[in-house]
Amino acid sequence: MSELQHECGIAAIYHLPGRQVSPLCPEQGPDEVSRLMPRMLLDIQNRGQLSAGISTFNPERNQLIDTFKELGGVSEVFRLSHRGKAESLMKEYAGRAAIGHVRYATCGAEDRSYAQPFERHHIQKHKWFSFAFNGQLANYPQLRQELLADSDNYLARETDTEILMHLISRELSDGDKPSLIDVMRNISHNFDGAYCIVLVNALGDMLVARDPLGVRPLCYAKEGPLFAAASESVALLNLGFQAESIHDLEPGFAITITDGRFEIEPFVTSTGTAHCFFEWVYFANVASKLDGRSVYLSRTALGKELAALETVPIDADTIVVPVPDTSKAAADSMAFELGVPSFEGLIRNRYSGRTFIEGSGNRKRKAETKYTPLRDVLEGKRVLLVEDSIVRSTTMKVLLERIRKLGRAKEIHVRVACPPIVAPCFYGIDMSTINELFAPKFMGGGALTEQAQAAMAASLGADSLRYLPVESIARAIGFASERLCRACITGEYPTPCGRELYQVALLNARGESQGRTYETAVAGAG
Repeated sequence: MSELQHECGIAAIYHLPGRQVSPLCPEQGPDEVSRLMPRMLLDIQNRGQLSAGISTFNPERNQLIDTFKELGGVSEVFRLSHRGKAESLMKEYAGRAAIGHVRYATCGAEDRSYAQPFERHHIQKHKWFSFAFNGQLANYPQLRQELLADSDNYLARETDTEILMHLISRELSDGDKPSLIDVMRNISHNFDGAYCIVLVNALGDMLVARDPLGVRPLCYAKEGPLFAAASESVALLNLGFQAESIHDLEPGFAITITDGRFEIEPFVTSTGTAHCFFEWVYFANVASKLDGRSVYLSRTALGKELAALETVPIDADTIVVPVPDTSKAAADSMAFELGVPSFEGLIRNRYSGRTFIEGSGNRKRKAETKYTPLRDVLEGKRVLLVEDSIVRSTTMKVLLERIRKLGRAKEIHVRVACPPIVAPCFYGIDMSTINELFAPKFMGGGALTEQAQAAMAASLGADSLRYLPVESIARAIGFASERLCRACITGEYPTPCGRELYQVALLNARGESQGRTYETAVAGAG
């Protein structure tokens, strides 16, 4: 069985009823607001590069809901470099409401059937729906087993998205046309983990929901008749919404549009948040603002934290170099605090995907062609190389070798704007096992020490290495630590199933198992 492994992006847009035409789409008009969806998905392409897709609603066509999705990036999927083909697609899938999705996966499941949105046909309009999902259900093994306990049930894919689809369908089949908010209220009690959902049905009703912990981000805006939502605020800002109109959907809340009525209400009580800190450190677009906290300013604060810990002698040959692109804000901030120049000593191939979002089989090969060291900048220098995080270390090892060989740097001191990643993630990031992670084998389950960092540096081929301490994260982002999910750097999980899976992962690590944590959990549940 392939494990669930995705960090995705979702979006939704709706032109509410009425004669007024939104100034954000004056040329297309209300019935073609779906044309804006590819633009939104481009702005959250950082969250997934394997596939992209949209579902649109149009009451004037026979196919009330129609879905288009393919493997590839947004530009490739929607033929944005070919005006005629792009226009043909936009005409065919024109609608007054649309949802969209970008996805990545790392092993197996690299076929179109896993691309989202997932559409469920039905003869009754309220049971015909399409939805997209960002997150991961930590209790996927249990939910899967419960569904398959009925021999009449069948699952075609190894993904929690299909589980969600069946649970939604089951709720829609109970009673007389349940409201979308009631559907969320009923299914949410089954979930342990992270989930942001966008859904549209054949009646033209829409649902946008965020889990009660707010693990994954979800923003929305409404100006006049136009409503839009997305995983990150940058997609709404670039669409033309005013910054003051963009809000974070509160954890445990859902937006519904039913018969043209727009409402925001809770579907479950939120007792606290567990925002994923890794969104600010790595995943999110630096131009985004998540839960009221700027990604850019958070990363500059991380750079200040690094500067405060620096002990390497600073002289005229010392430079700071970021690993492009997500480390640049932290590197520039660190350099400013230390009074040394920050240079782009590494040039990134813009057409190479993020190696953390690549399959393990080709990650090393991708890393070798991803960055080009600039000898004119690096030669003879003491380089403070700033990276946002080290997960598996494949990229870093290759990068250091290339900086020494091609860049001819005198010294390389790696500075990581994040604590060591020591535990898996079961809420939407592809880190399922302890043995695949770089840091745990050096830390031995204990605290981060100077000796451990020296051993890591030697393993990587660096002259020294320094991580940030765990407490730096809350300070930099501006949230109290108890409001963040820091499971991957502390081993402390915010949900019961997350804690159970971590115990499975620890047992696997002690046995040097190569299996994914979910595989073991499913086998144990059988």
